Amino acid sequence: MTLAVVLAAGGGSRFTAGHKLLAPLQGRPVVAWAVDAALGSGLPVLVVTGAVDLAAALPPGVATCHNPDWASGQASSLQAALRAAAGHEAVVIGLGDQPFVEAEAWRRVAAGDAPIVVATYDGQRGNPVRLATDVWPLLPATGDAGARSLMRERPELVSGVACPGNPADIDTVGDLERWS
Repeated sequence: MTLAVVLAAGGGSRFTAGHKLLAPLQGRPVVAWAVDAALGSGLPVLVVTGAVDLAAALPPGVATCHNPDWASGQASSLQAALRAAAGHEAVVIGLGDQPFVEAEAWRRVAAGDAPIVVATYDGQRGNPVRLATDVWPLLPATGDAGARSLMRERPELVSGVACPGNPADIDTVGDLERWS
């Protein structure tokens, strides 16, 4: 079975008005959009938390995993997700600050069979990304990158799949204003 994982542990330091994941976007917290899309995929969902308490923004019953090392970078959140995903054949990783990635993107990426399957939008790579268990040991354990470096180093492992939606992320107050 494949597990959908929403990485939502970061501090959001470029966002200057509270925490970006809790900021209202069209009446709902930014992170709620990303989690709802993951849930809409039909996959079981895990949200990796860290810098801020997201409980009030998440639907009841959504599994969470706290990353106490969130400040060390995204790799620590990815590693926390992989530990929590033990027993699954793959994870599909998305980001909590990407509210316009659609459930269909999660489904298409999850259905891929390459070791790494990455969503593409107008030919450009984005999220989510499916990681089969055989590539988990190859992923970075430290730093602020997820699978990007592995995809660059081992392109033969990667397959892209065209997806609907928009991979725009909310990093700044300006981003939020642009999409509200």
